[in-house]
Amino acid sequence: MKSRRYPDRATRRDVLQIGMGAALAGALFPTRVLPAEAMLARPIPSSGEALPVIGLGTSRVFDVGVDEAGRSACRAVLEALRAGGATLVDSSPMYRSAEEVAGDLAAELQLTDQLFWATKVWADGAAAGIEQMEDSMRLFDTQQIDLMQVHNLRDWQTHMPVLRDWKAEGRIRYIGITHFRAAAFDDLERVINATELDFVQLNYSIAEREAEERLLPLCADKGIATLINRPFARGALFAAVEGRQVPQWAAEFGAVSWGQFFLKFILSHPAATCLIPATRKARHMVDNVGAGFGPLPDQEQRRKMITFMQSL
Repeated sequence: MKSRRYPDRATRRDVLQIGMGAALAGALFPTRVLPAEAMLARPIPSSGEALPVIGLGTSRVFDVGVDEAGRSACRAVLEALRAGGATLVDSSPMYRSAEEVAGDLAAELQLTDQLFWATKVWADGAAAGIEQMEDSMRLFDTQQIDLMQVHNLRDWQTHMPVLRDWKAEGRIRYIGITHFRAAAFDDLERVINATELDFVQLNYSIAEREAEERLLPLCADKGIATLINRPFARGALFAAVEGRQVPQWAAEFGAVSWGQFFLKFILSHPAATCLIPATRKARHMVDNVGAGFGPLPDQEQRRKMITFMQSL
């Protein structure tokens, strides 16, 4: 079994010095003095393991098959992810070639054992689920997946005992469930209350705040880590601010771009463990990583951010 050799977390300055061009960094952070602290990390409650708060989603963006231009773009994203001190890569068999592409590129970059691999089982029946999970291990070139999640709760009652067995055997380290729609929150809540979990993945953003009402507090109370999907509401947030400058007062909590404005809002909720924005552009990955450094909005600033977005 491959050992996990997570390097010391990189500092914000390392983003500029390790694997990223100065011109790119200068374009993103032209006037800011970058602090030398490490990216914010939050503990996984069930183990205490520290997890960097920014990760990477691969839905759609890593489904490039054998296309070399697409793979080159994804390779640069993985380089930017690690250069910034982030580790978590989230995928699924549902995302077609995304697992294979992520696994191949991580191997090329010699990052396989440095990444926190999160993927999903998305099948009906135990046998089909086991086959999927074994495929994921092969595609990631690892004998241990960090986090296996039941995708969109599909046949979760069948898969959960298998996940527990695999966890006991050391084939997976953490188990969880996922969904991407607030309409499924009642179902998520029932499963959270019915079974023991390490992670819950759900949608949350400044535009989709339903998770604040019950699920984020529930996960905090039960000691469950969270992965946050749809942090940009699938692009709707950028559309809402198109042509506008980031408010000057956003500098108070270190947001130098709209992406960081939206991500820092989510991170200011203490129950948000790790955010998984999807991208195929290295400059966006660098920008996303930047949200994991510096101060976060306080409660008054959060209210100001909400009011601002509602005024658009």
